[in-house]
Amino acid sequence: MKKLYSVSLIIALFAGLVLHSCETPEPEVERPDYVLVIHGGAGTISPDVITPEEEEEYKNKLDEALEAGEKILKNGGSSMEAVAAAIMVMEDSPLFNAGKGAVFTNQLRCELDASIMEGSELDAGAVAGVTDIKNPIQGAISVMENSPHVMLAGSGASVFAEEEGLELVDNEYFHTDHRLEDVKEAIEEAEEDNGGTVGAAALDMDGNLAAGTSTGGMTNKKYGRIGDSPIIGAGTYANNESCAVSATGHGEYFIRHTVTSDISARMLYKGDTFEEAANYVINEKLKNVGATGGVIGVDKDGNVAMPFNTPGMYRGFVKSTGEKEISIFDEE
Repeated sequence: MKKLYSVSLIIALFAGLVLHSCETPEPEVERPDYVLVIHGGAGTISPDVITPEEEEEYKNKLDEALEAGEKILKNGGSSMEAVAAAIMVMEDSPLFNAGKGAVFTNQLRCELDASIMEGSELDAGAVAGVTDIKNPIQGAISVMENSPHVMLAGSGASVFAEEEGLELVDNEYFHTDHRLEDVKEAIEEAEEDNGGTVGAAALDMDGNLAAGTSTGGMTNKKYGRIGDSPIIGAGTYANNESCAVSATGHGEYFIRHTVTSDISARMLYKGDTFEEAANYVINEKLKNVGATGGVIGVDKDGNVAMPFNTPGMYRGFVKSTGEKEISIFDEE
C-alpha cells in the first residue's frame, strides 16, 4: 500500500504539472514605442469661468504642443528633445504662465524658472529667477549639458545663456495685458496667486524617460521667490527605473513634500504602481495639508497618470499606439 500510495502521489503531481503547463498565460501588455504627456497648469479654472471659445483655444495649443513632441519621438528622437519641443510651444504662447505669458512679480516684471531631468543617468539642469532668456527650458538644458552645475539663477544664468548662444530678449517680451491686470488686482488685495505652470514628460523608443517644467511662478511674488518648478525632486523628476513627472501647483508645499521624487520613491521602495503613487501624493498627502495642484507623467512601461485636486488642469497625452487625450476638467 505504501508503494502504491507513492506511485499515486507521483501520478497526481505529474498530472497537476501537465494541467498547469496547459493553462493559458496572462497576456503581457506591450510597452508603447513612445509616450508624451503634457500639462499647462492646474488651478481654479472651471466651466463657469472659461468660455467654449477659450477652452477650444487652450485645447488647440495643447494639441500643438503634443504634435511638436510626438514628431520627434516618432522619428526616433530622444525623450529630452520631445519634452523641450512640447514645452517651448507653451512657453511661446501667451495662454500659459511660462515664457511669453508669464505672470508679473510685485515689481511688475517677469522672473522665470525652469528645470529638466533625464532618467538614464539622472542628469538634471535648472534656471531660476531669469528675466531675459526667451525659452527658459533651453537654459535648463544648457546648464545640464554644458556646465558642471544643476542650477543657475538670476544674472548669472543670463550670462551663461548668452555664452551658450541662447536667445535673449527684453523683459517686455514676456508681458501680456491680462497678466498685468491680474498683478494690479493682486497688489491691491495684497495677495499672491498661484499662476500655474507648464510641463512635459516622455518615454522614447530607447526606453529613456525625461521630464521638464517651466513657469513664471506666482502673481505678485516678492523678494526673489523661487517655487518648485526648478527644484529637482519637487517640480521635476525622472528615473528610468520608475517614472518621469512634472508638477504644477502651490510650490511651497511641493518643495516641502518633495512631490515628484516621492512618487518615484513610492514605486521603487513600496511597490506602488505609477497611478497609485501619483494619486496618493496628490489626492491624499497634499490634500491633507491643504495643498492644491497636480502632476503629469509616464512610467517606464508607458503608463500615464495625470491626477489633480483642483477644479481643472490643462493636460494631454499621446502614445505610439494612437491613443490620445486632451482635457481640462475632471469630467472630460
